[in-house]
Order: sequence, then structure tokens, then C-alpha cells
Amino acid sequence: AHFVGLFCCGFFVKTPRAAKKAMLYGIGISLVGSIPFFFSVSFLLWEVSLIACALVSGGAVASWGCFLKSWTPKNERIKTCADVLIYSNIMMIFINLMAIYLSPFIGLGLSMLALILAGLFTALLPVTKEQIAEVSDAKVSLSLKEPMLFLILFVVIITINSGLMYQVFNPAFEHLTWLTSWYWAVPYIVALIIMRNLPTKVKRSYFLYVGMAMIMTSFIAFMLLDRSAVSYFVVDTLMLGACGIFDLFWWSIIGEMLEHSDQPVKIFGIGLSANVFGVLLGGLLGSSITSLNVSSASVTVIALTVICITLAILPPLNNQLMLLLKSHTYLMAYSTMEEKQQDKIISSTKVLDSDFLTEREQEVLRLILGGKTNKAIAAELFISENTVKTHVKNIYSKYNVSSRAEIISTLLKNQILEQSL
Repeated sequence: AHFVGLFCCGFFVKTPRAAKKAMLYGIGISLVGSIPFFFSVSFLLWEVSLIACALVSGGAVASWGCFLKSWTPKNERIKTCADVLIYSNIMMIFINLMAIYLSPFIGLGLSMLALILAGLFTALLPVTKEQIAEVSDAKVSLSLKEPMLFLILFVVIITINSGLMYQVFNPAFEHLTWLTSWYWAVPYIVALIIMRNLPTKVKRSYFLYVGMAMIMTSFIAFMLLDRSAVSYFVVDTLMLGACGIFDLFWWSIIGEMLEHSDQPVKIFGIGLSANVFGVLLGGLLGSSITSLNVSSASVTVIALTVICITLAILPPLNNQLMLLLKSHTYLMAYSTMEEKQQDKIISSTKVLDSDFLTEREQEVLRLILGGKTNKAIAAELFISENTVKTHVKNIYSKYNVSSRAEIISTLLKNQILEQSL
């Protein structure tokens, strides 16, 4: 149900105002749906309430993507995503401790209090006409299909290990309640803090390989070690630390992709639904392994197979994402230049043969490099969208390129490199 909420919300919620309503409705329904758990009612009612809460909470999280795009500076989204994951996990640890050592009802009550506070803050979110116009005009010129496909495939496959962890690791150490009740998410939080505060020059993509090595080591340790507290420290630290690295990676990448779409709720929701789907598949696989009493060595082999598949996917995924995000970097650098510098880039770049850009084509090209969509260009130049498409095709032909990403790289990459020398 949570997967469905995340995946489908973006098909219905398309504006900031609708996103705010979806978040408020999701919080309200979750509050009402939590009430039956205070009473000894039928199990069916509990199931219905749980499904309803999971569905609407998925929609609420997806809708938050709209505000992540609108109100977070482009280069700060990784920190915003990290902060959300860090503080939500700290709250979850605290609520979990209250539920285990004091009373489940206290834990549930604290969860509802958190929902009430979330509702109050959501109600304060401003939704202005200017913001709506900004979101509408932010439709991106670059195709998201291939990068999103690779990212979703990567997320689904790597999070299968998370599902295995919940079904195989946790039951094996359930006798260590005093330790598992608080330590389980600590390595996750520490990894997020480290990744959040890395210098911007450090390539975070390298840490993906570190994360995969940590997962492999975690499963090998699970196979070789006993079920003592020390073993739990080793296994959980490696596994949850890797999960922190991966989660922040795709949260931040999805956050950057929002800049290239006029449907942030759909992009954010579908991206996060891949995480939920991978955990679900891993959970089903783990349940099957548990029911068949498969040895820990076999579990390790399955996990290592998943890692090998992920390693094969990572290079093409990285290439697709770098094309998208580097093009965006060039666009941002171009937008901060003075008008004379922008004109110099366009006039100094050679076109094929003896063809030259017409005055109108130069105007269209300037707007393309400014990140404008065909629709926005048509509105600014007072021409039809079909006319814009014709000019764009002519520009592509003269520069011998086939996409906006290529022309952005062709015109801006060398210029920006020259400026940095």
C-alpha cells in the first residue's frame, strides 16, 4: 500500500496547492487510522487502518517532493534530504524505546503527536501564485527516462539486501532486545552525517562501491560469526552504514532530478517507491529462505549475487546520471554569466560548414541555454511552439547534435573549462 501511494500520487497531484492538500489529508487520515490500535477491535479493522495509513502516507511523502524542489536551494538538497533522514530516524529510535520499555500506547501516542506537529508545519507552508508559476515553468529540457530507469533498477536490486536483512538478520539477533532496540539505526545515522558533511569536491559516487563492500562483508560476517552482541555490532554496523550511504545517494539524486521536471511529485514518488519495492522483494525472498530453513551460507551467496548484478548496473547508471547533472551544472554556470559572456559563447562557437545561426535562432539558443522549455521560449518570443521546434531542429542540425544535453555540453563545457584554467 505504501508503494502504491508513492508510485501513484504524482499522477493525480500536479500543483503545489494539490501537494499541500495531499500532505494534510495524508496526515489527517493517518491520525484517524491510528486510533483503532488503542483498542481491542477486530484484526480486520487493524489491517484496514494499517493499509489506509500506508497508502496516504506514501502520497504525503511523494507530495513533499514538490516543496523540496520549490523551497530548497538546488545545491543544498542533499543536506535537506540527509537532515530529514537523520532526524526522522532519531525520532523513530526514541519512539521505539518508549514503546518497548514503557508502553506500546505511549509509543503510539508519541507517533500521533509527531503527526500533529507535522500537520501544523504543513499548514504553514506558503503556496503562492508565484511559486506555482515557477514550478510550471521549470519543466526541463533533458530526458529523464533513461536515467530514471537505471536509477530505479539500481535501487530495486540493491534494496533487496535490506529486505533480506529484515527477514534474516533481525530474527537471528532478536534475543538481544536491549541492544537491537536502540543500536539498529545508529550506524545508519552516522553514515548519513558523514555523507552529508563531505566536502563538495569529494565524489560521492565512490562511496557506492564502499557501501557495496560493506554489504558483502556484513553477509560474510553473518555467515562466519556467532549470534553474540559483538557479532551484532559488526553485522549491523556494516549493513546499516551501507544503507545510509545508498539511501542518501538516491534521495539526493532524485532531489536533483526534480530540477529537470515539471512533475516533482511524480519523480520523487516513483523514485522512492523503487526503494519500497526492493525492500518488499527482499522481504519476500527472506521469508521464503526462513521458511525453508536455508543456511546462512546460502543467504550470503544470494546477497553476493545481488551485489554482482548491482556492480554491473553501476557504470551505465553513473554515465546517464552524469550526462544529466553535468548538463545542469553547465546551465547553472551559464545563467550566472553576464550577458556579454553569454553572447560571446554563442558567437564564438563554430557551426558546421558555412551555416550561421539567424538572429531568431540565436535568440532561441540563448533561451535554451537559460534552461527554458519550448513552451516558455514560445511565450517569451511571442511565436508558436511549432515554430520554436523548427528553430531548435535547425540549431541541432547546424551544430551536428541531436539533443539539448549535447548542445549544452558542446557550447558550455569548453568555455567553462577555459574560465577555470
